[in-house]
Amino acid sequence: MANQSPTVELAMQLITQPSVTPTDAGCQAIMIERLQTHGFSVKNLRFGDVDNFWAVHGDSGPIFCFAGHTDVVPTGPLETWSHPPFTPTIVDGQLYGRGAADMKGSLAAMVVAAEQFVTDFPNHKGRLAFLITSDEEGIAINGTVKVVDWLQQQEITPRWCLVGEPSSTSQTGDTIKNGRRGSLGCRLTIKGKQGHVAYPHLAANPIHLAIPALDELAREIWDQGNDFFPATSFQISNINGGTGATNVIPGTLDVLFNFRFSTELTERQLRHRTEAILDRYPIEYEVEWNLSGQPFLTAKGDLVEAALKSISKITGLDSELSTAGGTSDGRFIAPMGTQVVELGPINESIHRVDENVSIADLDVLTAIYQNILQELLN
Repeated sequence: MANQSPTVELAMQLITQPSVTPTDAGCQAIMIERLQTHGFSVKNLRFGDVDNFWAVHGDSGPIFCFAGHTDVVPTGPLETWSHPPFTPTIVDGQLYGRGAADMKGSLAAMVVAAEQFVTDFPNHKGRLAFLITSDEEGIAINGTVKVVDWLQQQEITPRWCLVGEPSSTSQTGDTIKNGRRGSLGCRLTIKGKQGHVAYPHLAANPIHLAIPALDELAREIWDQGNDFFPATSFQISNINGGTGATNVIPGTLDVLFNFRFSTELTERQLRHRTEAILDRYPIEYEVEWNLSGQPFLTAKGDLVEAALKSISKITGLDSELSTAGGTSDGRFIAPMGTQVVELGPINESIHRVDENVSIADLDVLTAIYQNILQELLN
């Protein structure tokens, strides 16, 4: 570790902590100690079983916020890993370990960039902040969403927020996520009448009853998308019904489905249109909706411009703005009126066995982050 850059050293230190969601496992204490040493004031915010913190440097003016998560997804069977997932290992310039790309590498780059920035510009304009949680990879109910509630109670609203999610595809900095689609899930229960398969006239098969309605939902064109978002998608993810026996007609059918929706539609419109389709069929049903996040978009502004300019300066790349992919904690931050982008390393290996990140890319990312700070706060 002694021969590595400060960012790589810190990333390795964070990977060593087995912070499987929602456990922080000491990662935040490591970050907090570093930030406090450089003049940040820190507020620990524990909600339920989740550790969070808000740190800030500077007394007044617009806030630039780094946001990220210390928790990681489970490793799966350890024997499938080439190296122990919580023993950071460098092979051929790649740092291996759970969280290397998602997102302990980004956290390390944020901290080192912030340390260097406040050292070089101790009297910088505005305020530099960190919003860190250990509840992003899990159910995400006691993490960033609760910290945002706390910030609003304190009347604190960041102007800019950079989330360190691994946004890049083939080169670090080639893609900036400037928005994300909304996510609306539903549990649909179709009620039938259980019976013997030899006497279907005495039963009501909920699977047979559901198929025409599900087919229409799957074929529906929900919207055409727009300049920033692809068309809204509907996907069935689970279907469960039956007793396991071949001679019993089930009494109920449970279906889980999800919408990833653009800014062309609201979740209320999706719910209404879905239930209108279901109502056209002779089925008895119940729906339980779960909104994971609204779509958000930072189409333009000084944060996007600072990110594009910094990536070009450090890497020479003309970065692409994208809203593709899943959701992130940006969905909780953007509704405050905050400009939000996601910018991090290559995402090819995230959530996989042998997750890894280029150690050279971590230093590139640090330089990009530091330049963004100079663009906005200096």
